[in-house]
Formats: sequence, structure tokens, C-alpha cells
Amino acid sequence: MEYRTNRRTGDSISVIGLGSAYLYEAGMEEGVEALRTAYEGGIRYFDLAAGDGRAFPLWGEALRDVRADVRYQIHFGADYSKGTYGWSLKIDDVKRSVAWQMEQLRTDYIDYGFIHCQDEPGDWETYRRNGVLDHLLRLKEDGTVRHIGLSSHTPAVIQRILDEAPVDMLMFSVNPAYDYGHGEFANGGVEEREAVYRRCEKDGIGISVMKPFSGGQLLFADQSPFGAALTPYQCIRYVLDKPGVLTALCGVRDTEDVRRLLAYFEQPEEALDYSVIGTFAPAEAGGRCVYCNHCKPCPAGLDIGLINKYYDLARAGDAMAADHYRKLEKTASDCVGCSHCDRRCPFGARQSERMREISAYFGA
Repeated sequence: MEYRTNRRTGDSISVIGLGSAYLYEAGMEEGVEALRTAYEGGIRYFDLAAGDGRAFPLWGEALRDVRADVRYQIHFGADYSKGTYGWSLKIDDVKRSVAWQMEQLRTDYIDYGFIHCQDEPGDWETYRRNGVLDHLLRLKEDGTVRHIGLSSHTPAVIQRILDEAPVDMLMFSVNPAYDYGHGEFANGGVEEREAVYRRCEKDGIGISVMKPFSGGQLLFADQSPFGAALTPYQCIRYVLDKPGVLTALCGVRDTEDVRRLLAYFEQPEEALDYSVIGTFAPAEAGGRCVYCNHCKPCPAGLDIGLINKYYDLARAGDAMAADHYRKLEKTASDCVGCSHCDRRCPFGARQSERMREISAYFGA
């Protein structure tokens, strides 16, 4: 397992996490085995926006003895009073639901208390007007909630809430389909979505990724909006390459699914190469570096994807990115202009020209 640090909280986050939409269908014995297998494989981050209330006892049983080692996202607005998932912003419903979830999870604290499912501007107005935000912040003050999260599919709403609330973790839907305008939750254009990634990286807000496989559609050619299948490992690498992203939250149904996820770390680099999505990219994405590293190896030894990432972040105001750039063993000024990267880039980025631009920007 690999881990990334949430700069806002100091928490060490496993780059693969688990969602909770479907595991309840496995039943107690298999569900507990799957969660123990995940824990033993190093998975330490879990989202509890469950598809059904039957999921919570699985986590409570499987991880109660290692509770201090794991991190839970619990959503203030997810309601299980009718058994299956529901959404309510009524303050009494929220209080009752969160208390019930904590009881089932056998925990007396919440690692990340989430402002839940804010997809429309009116959702945020209701959340505050009904007192849900105030309740969440009070629980943070008394230590029941350790950090604040936000769940949303909509870049414009995300930007507004980040302006107005002390968010430490963003749960955002990220995958090639949504980033390129395909699917129910493909909200915002290419630049709007990239602005969210850049802001989170700059401000130290971690991103936990929901729907990395677009609800499984990207894994099947007949369901994919691109008419071609990607592997789970390509999808995971894609989201982990986005600025700000700490963890990909993957849905599982049983222990075997967990083992397949953990096999991500056994894959050769070529199995993680998602550059084929360059053939799917819309015109507005043309010429952009997405840090896929398909241009590797650079004959001059430059890490072109990382150089581009630091440049994009520095232009967005991230002073830390500029510092990281200057500490690279080789910077854009070391480019020899051989155009090897230009020929290999599936997105049509003119990297040799971009290296000159980046060198001029940083003065090195």
C-alpha cells in the first residue's frame, strides 16, 4: 500500500480506499472477511455513504479492534431511517442518523464529518438554514468530529463552499468520463474541473475520489461512453495522477473484489498506462498535459509530467509547487528539444515548446 498525507489534518491516507455502496449484499461473514482483507492489505480509509443501513454493522464488527488505525467519512445528510440510503437535511433527521451510524460502527468519534451531497446552490442554503452546518461545527468543537469534509459533484458549488466553510477533505466524482463531459455526474467543463483539482492541491485540501470507474461503466466496452473498456488499474492511476487527490474510493462486493484492488500494486507500469483516453478527449482538452507520463522515458531524464504539474499548480498560486519544482534534479531548462515527448503525447501537447515556456516562467 502507498499512503499520502492530508496537509490540512496530518492524516496518512491509503491511496486506495473503500466505498460502502454494495458490500452489505455479501452478508455479515463475507463482508467482515472482505473488510479484514482490506485492512490487512493496508487500506485505511473508508467512506460510509452506504447504499443500505446493513453496511454499518459490517464495519463495526470487522474494524472495531483497529478503530484507531482507520479513518471514516460519515455524511451529515445521509439518512437510513427506512433501511436503504436516503437524503435528508432536516436537523432532527441528521442528528438521529449520525448517532445511529456511530452506534453501528461502534465508535465514539468521526474522523471526517461530511457536508453531504451539495450539488445545487440551494442545497447549501438549506444546509445552513436548517442548522445542519452549525451542528456539524459544534461536534467538531467538542471533538466528536475531528475534521470537516464536503461531498459534491458540481465544481461551481464546490468553489463556493470552499470559500465559506473550513473544509479539510473533498469527496469529488473523478474519472475520464466525467472529466470529458460524459455521464450523469459530468458536471463542469474541463477547465472548471481542473480548477477544483488545482485549488485543493494549493490549499492542502485532500480529495477522496468517488465513482473512479463511473459506476463500473468504464470497465465494459458496451457500457463505456467511449466504446472501449478501461481496466480498474488504469482508472485508479488516472485519478491518483490528479492534483489534490489522496485516495480512490472503490466499491467492492466481496473479498475477491478487495484482492483484485490490492493487485494494483503488483501491476507493471504498462498495465497502468491510461494514455488511450487521449483518443477520447474532446477538442477543449487537446494540447493539455494530463500528467499521464506516456512520454516517458525522456532521453534527457526529465520527469515531464511532474514538471507540468508543478507549473500548472504554481500558476494557480501554489507557492509550495514552485518550491518543489526548483528542487527537481532536472528542470525544464534541461530539455534538449529532441521532440520525443511531442511525438508520444496522446493529447497533442507540444511538450518541447512547453518546456521552454516553463523554463522562462521559473527562470530555470
